[in-house]
Amino acid sequence: MVPAHGGRAAAPVYRPILASRRGELEALSHLDPAYAALVAPILEIGAIGRSTMDAIRRLPAGLLPAIDVSALPDIPEAELTRWGVPVVPVIGLSESDHRLVAHGAAARVYGRRALIRLRAGQDRAGPDASTTAVERIWRFTSLAPEECDLLVDAGDVCCPADVRTAEPRVRHLLDWARRHAWRSVTVAAGGMPPTLSRLPTDEPVQLDRWDWQLWRRLADAGVDYGDYGVQPAGPGAGDPGDRLPTVRYTDDGSWWVYRWARRGGRGDDRFADLCRTLVSAPHWPTTGAAFSWGDHELLRRARRGAGAGSTANWAAWSTSHHLAHVLATLLHPAGDGAPRWHPGQGPPPQRGRSLR
Repeated sequence: MVPAHGGRAAAPVYRPILASRRGELEALSHLDPAYAALVAPILEIGAIGRSTMDAIRRLPAGLLPAIDVSALPDIPEAELTRWGVPVVPVIGLSESDHRLVAHGAAARVYGRRALIRLRAGQDRAGPDASTTAVERIWRFTSLAPEECDLLVDAGDVCCPADVRTAEPRVRHLLDWARRHAWRSVTVAAGGMPPTLSRLPTDEPVQLDRWDWQLWRRLADAGVDYGDYGVQPAGPGAGDPGDRLPTVRYTDDGSWWVYRWARRGGRGDDRFADLCRTLVSAPHWPTTGAAFSWGDHELLRRARRGAGAGSTANWAAWSTSHHLAHVLATLLHPAGDGAPRWHPGQGPPPQRGRSLR
């Protein structure tokens, strides 16, 4: 699959699907504009509030988010042309006629771009029915296929069996996608378990990144990479009641989960102990605080305390490191003979991609 605009200088290489919570938005706000154009986040909007809108307006120059309002009813506030900020509308196969018209208007205002999200677990129609659905989208939005990015969302893949089940389903959808001249094609999945409360505390626990493994198995298809950051896939997923200090730290092919319950001191001391353990671990980046804003914040607390933060802070710092780590891996995969580039070292090197 070859993107219609293959000559773009700053084509995104990574499309994370993120909830529009404070932690995730704060992590995005600290992306360096020098490489922010390489990340094209899909923000899932569960409610429209002033704080969310203000956070989206503060995102770095060059970062163009795709906005998914499918969880909202057809209300005026969900019409993206009213937001007054450049965004890409996210379109599902079963959107109402009214919403399709509104998304088409937003796409025309903000550069004639849209992202069509095909959920592998829900949109189970055959290829002819899928073609009928996307042709309806193009008709109501007045967009052409080459003005649309396709996101194939595999949902949860949290074990080897999930990967084995998802791979043929995704390949079937990619075979269908080759019928059309998409602007780009991305496969995304979520590999973080829906709950971490059963994991041991006070020691790092290694979890496989099954979403990353699924994408690696699809490498021959030449598609772009997406994931759910450091959170599980699905609305409302996660551990809202788990208040233990928790950091989800991304490594090559795995996460290291730090949940700290040690008593005998203030919360700040407990979190500082977590951070000291992390920064002395082999998976701590050799570039230290220069790797990402989140790494800098964790290192600062390891050295001087500086406060334990909150669940939103832990999500922000974990997500910040995750975004930087994924970008570094995609731009210079391990073993390709090139030195690993880290965000914080200036503008990223340009790396050619081959989408088939």
